[in-house]
Amino acid sequence: MATAEYTMQQVGEHTTEGDTWIAIDGKVYDVSKFGKVHPGGAGILRLYAGKDATKEFFGMHTAAVLGKTGAKLVKGTIAGSKGGELQASADKHNIDAAPYGEPSAWMGWNSPYYNESHKRFRTNVRAFIEDEIRPEADDNEEDGDHPAIEVYQAMGKCGYLAARIGKDVMPALNMIPGIDLEGGLGLKPAEFDHFHELIAHEEMGRMSQPSYADGLGAGFTIGLPPVLHFAPPHVRDVVVPEVISGNKRICLAISEPAAGSDVGGMLTTASKSPDGKHYIVNGIKKWITNGMFADYFVTAVRTGEGSKGISMLFISRDMGVETKAIKTTYSSCAGTALVIFDNVKVPVENLMGLNNKGKEGQGFACIMYNFNHERWMIIACFLASCRVIISDCFKWATQRMAFGKPLIQQPVLRQKLARMAGAVESAHALMELVTYQMDTMPYAEQAVKLGGPIALLKFQSTRAGTLVADEGVQMFGGRGITRTGMGKNIEKFQKTYKYASILGGSEEVLADLAIRQGMSGAAMRAKL
Repeated sequence: MATAEYTMQQVGEHTTEGDTWIAIDGKVYDVSKFGKVHPGGAGILRLYAGKDATKEFFGMHTAAVLGKTGAKLVKGTIAGSKGGELQASADKHNIDAAPYGEPSAWMGWNSPYYNESHKRFRTNVRAFIEDEIRPEADDNEEDGDHPAIEVYQAMGKCGYLAARIGKDVMPALNMIPGIDLEGGLGLKPAEFDHFHELIAHEEMGRMSQPSYADGLGAGFTIGLPPVLHFAPPHVRDVVVPEVISGNKRICLAISEPAAGSDVGGMLTTASKSPDGKHYIVNGIKKWITNGMFADYFVTAVRTGEGSKGISMLFISRDMGVETKAIKTTYSSCAGTALVIFDNVKVPVENLMGLNNKGKEGQGFACIMYNFNHERWMIIACFLASCRVIISDCFKWATQRMAFGKPLIQQPVLRQKLARMAGAVESAHALMELVTYQMDTMPYAEQAVKLGGPIALLKFQSTRAGTLVADEGVQMFGGRGITRTGMGKNIEKFQKTYKYASILGGSEEVLADLAIRQGMSGAAMRAKL
């Protein structure tokens, strides 16, 4: 590591084409040869030769550029400067210093929900993601490759997969070899609550690689809870350890070409074989996240008429399931699939139901119970990704000079920041309130009482995200529609924010559900 110190006067002595130095963020860079490969050409580098170009650099680049490219060009530091202070503030291992870039409990506010174990857990999960997941995530998001099984296994080993399922799985963790939550992420299973799970989802959302993040967890977090709560013991006790250790992958197969939010409109059928030992499944499921590489499919099927004729089956790929890739707006590394069941034979013992007892006609109830956790998970990830955009906008507004002053000095842009921050903060406050109810209510009570509030939360959050996407692009201008550079997070977000508005139930359906659930019982007898 370079340790030499230079004065700005010494830097100013290197201004020729073959001998060009510049200073940025307290460090001295020799860019003499770099000009040949600089994307903007050598001319712009010569323009700042011998000068401190910190303000100009951060007006056009992220700190990550210095860490990645600049490390090879460092000559030393400016005398009296620590060097790299701005770069350190942008280190993704750290708590984000930008306003509203983190939940309020991490911005110096008091909170009734979090303790030291939550703060320690966030720090450890963030480090794990940055060190173990992000290197592959950045490449795969661009290339469309599915997450490697080794990444799943690493998440399983440290307990990160288990942490995304909730505290109901924690008692079984000590019986699963090779999983060490305390050693891996510094948390005892007995300490775990739904706020730890909230943090686990938020940190995945902060990665800002939406397709890869869904590849690592969307199918898992909505497919495994039904096994835990509704699968018969001979399935549950085998599959849960396999999946939370990362050795097997799972997805939830409900949506169909003719049935999205209208779950009751599904057409996939399951008829018993003549000997009564199998269900013969025929039909198609569509938009199934992780379906391309899943080993197991938790599948809604029709065994009768109406909503009471819906059942749930546990089906493995080796029973004859076929999958075909579906290309959607984001990268294909999420493994979004068309899942085809053509006379697939499923043992009748794989029928799922309430209280882990297989029973026909209970599929609709199982789906509705599971929707609460699915929707809550989606919003935990989504609001965290919204915060990344707000943080980027604040940083951009302080770095970018326009009309002779930083953007942050323009009242119209401060209004945009206020609208974004206000929408996300209010939605997050409801998120924490709902999470507290989850943490203090038994699973069955949650299923009855939280459907409407979680639907309202999802509606409010995705409306907030719509605002964030719109205002964020406007603040970044051309960079907000450019796939690389300072606006790359904004560009990805504005293309993919609608996923949260649709998956797990559309905004319109959930808004209606929230009101319908509220307007029942005593509420309908209220008079002015």
